Amino acid sequence: MPRKKTTPPTQSVPEEEPVWTYRGYRAKTSEFITAMVHFFRAEITRSNVWRQRLDTTTNWAVVSTGAALSVSFSQPNVHHGVIILNTLLVTWFLFIEARRYRYYELWSYRVRLMETDFYAPMLVPPFHPSPEWAESLAENLLAPSFPISMLEAFGRRLRRNYLWIYLILGASWFGKNFLFPQPAVSVAEFVQRGAVGPIPGYIMIALGALYHLVLVLIAIGTLGMTQATGEILPRFGEDNGHTDTTTKRGIASFLAPQHKRKQLLALIITDKAESVSKRILADLRRGVTSMEGRGMYTGKGHSVLMCALTVTEVHNLKVAVAKEDPNAFVIVSPAQEILGRGFNPLSEED
Repeated sequence: MPRKKTTPPTQSVPEEEPVWTYRGYRAKTSEFITAMVHFFRAEITRSNVWRQRLDTTTNWAVVSTGAALSVSFSQPNVHHGVIILNTLLVTWFLFIEARRYRYYELWSYRVRLMETDFYAPMLVPPFHPSPEWAESLAENLLAPSFPISMLEAFGRRLRRNYLWIYLILGASWFGKNFLFPQPAVSVAEFVQRGAVGPIPGYIMIALGALYHLVLVLIAIGTLGMTQATGEILPRFGEDNGHTDTTTKRGIASFLAPQHKRKQLLALIITDKAESVSKRILADLRRGVTSMEGRGMYTGKGHSVLMCALTVTEVHNLKVAVAKEDPNAFVIVSPAQEILGRGFNPLSEED
């Protein structure tokens, strides 16, 4: 009698636990990483586009300077005021470029954040993304803010590109004023040639010296401000590009914005402390501390729940409290600093 073939029982593969769930959405690890890869590519493209726009304004300044100098020195009768007008035009190009540079820094901040805190940990198992990184990126997406001030962007582009253009323009104005139509034989003649219309030469020279002095002061005064997060900077150490770990002092603290992830403290006055606390622990995974309070108008006792959270969690907190106690009273106020698990570490070491 032939033996009946039996097939081994198939082992059921356990379904992968979702790494992220929210309001019905369930993303597995592979799906989450795929989404981050596409987001990273999008931010790279956007930062590259704004980087090209920076090169465009620099090219405008170089081309206009070359054209002004060509016209000024090729025709002896052309007034040196052409160089002065081109200097003002170059300053306007510098202002436009500084404004574009702030947008470039915004996109570069996100790219650098993903490089140092998401992709770099992948190369060093076990892979544990930093919660602080996720909060910083989420806050930047919900409430975008420029990492650097307009003055800092102006000073940085001035030091890197435009100082050399101003030096060339200054030397050209001096040469044009001294050599044409004939070399000046005295200082008085040189000063007299500096006149523009009814404005005497000594006033124009003083204004020019003051103008360039202000530019030099801006270039020097912005040296100690926050370093660009989009630049190639190390993740750890003093110059890690994370501005929330650097304390700026002096003039830099006044001129440069200190970007620090917003930390909040919520006080919840409720008569359903147990259910509200469980909801917050389950949905937000934040610790809750209960205190006893009494309303001075009614004389009735209430529970006061205290919860530390970030700006990205405020909406979820409101939803969680409303589900359990729609009559609760919620106060959300900014906190100067929150130290401990889930926030900044108590120690200063990385």
